[in-house]
Amino acid sequence: MLEEIFDIVLDALLDSARVFPFLFLMYVLIEFLEHGTNITKNKNILRGNLAPLLGAATGIIPQCGFSVMAAKLYDRKLIRTGTLLAVFLATSDEALIILLSYGTKAFAVMPIIAIKFVVAVGVGYLFNGILRGEKLAELAEGESVYGAPCGHDHEEDSKLRRYLVHPLLHSLEIFAYILVVNLAFGFAMHYAESAITAFLEQGLWFQPLIAGLVGLIPNCASSVLITMSYMRGALSFGGAIAGLCANAGLGFVILFKNVKSWKRNLALLGVLYVLSIAVGYATLGIMQLFGI
Repeated sequence: MLEEIFDIVLDALLDSARVFPFLFLMYVLIEFLEHGTNITKNKNILRGNLAPLLGAATGIIPQCGFSVMAAKLYDRKLIRTGTLLAVFLATSDEALIILLSYGTKAFAVMPIIAIKFVVAVGVGYLFNGILRGEKLAELAEGESVYGAPCGHDHEEDSKLRRYLVHPLLHSLEIFAYILVVNLAFGFAMHYAESAITAFLEQGLWFQPLIAGLVGLIPNCASSVLITMSYMRGALSFGGAIAGLCANAGLGFVILFKNVKSWKRNLALLGVLYVLSIAVGYATLGIMQLFGI
């Protein structure tokens, strides 16, 4: 008994440890990209006719700051509803980083990006068209709309903290989440493999509903759980798509801070969930149709 537990824990630890160096390198690269581009510092970048397209493009980048920035801008009526939904639908939090770090499921990165990007752009333009009368506030002269990544201001940090300490801490945080998920799956598959297999076979069409709810949780742990579940074969690709489309990072945390707009925020949450599970079911249906 103890030997079995030790083996499960050791396997989970080794499996999680193997991905840590890749996580760290990814986050270092993201810091360089983030501070080497001015795309989010242009105050008109998410206000023009290309706003949904650019919003989706920035949301695809695996960094939680863009959904936070979009939520702040939307709450101040500086961007349109469709643009906000485009950013939220495109956001995947830690999913792409984990897939690329593990390598075994890296082939899924491009389909995920393609589906989320196309859906985000389409929904963005659709809602901006439907709500074309939506009034926007004006920025003060010289005012910046740039939002600090993940709610933390790194602008004044030294290069050591920016390119070493912050990526290291973020990598350790995600490593901890991955380890917990690996442990949970290790014990589950060891003691209840047949029950899990039966549930997956019978509950395929319930997965988008459940994964979508998990994706709404405003924490990177939800994207880690969805991604690891897919990689371990416990979640279908359609279920993973539903969960990752619903995952808007910390965006809703920012929106719900404005308690006066709780009806608006709940409506946005509901719309995002319905859209996400619809995309999940569409993906499942297409895959079943073509026998993928």
